Amino acid sequence: MIGKMIGAMIGAKAANSVSGGLGGAGGALAGAGTVALARRLGPLGLIAAAAGGYAYKRYSDRRKAEKASAPSA
Repeated sequence: MIGKMIGAMIGAKAANSVSGGLGGAGGALAGAGTVALARRLGPLGLIAAAAGGYAYKRYSDRRKAEKASAPSA
């Protein structure tokens, strides 16, 4: 119970710092859900999820850079 409350507080603060994000209440729900998900995945699942998130971020950044550098007709 305390873990969900801490996760909700962290999620709300993180959502407020991201522009165009979820907002405070959405971040709190995401943070509380993350705690439950972390318990189910275990340590190896968390490592895999973090690696997948990092790979997606790099892919997304690369696509944004290609769109920005592409000449427009």
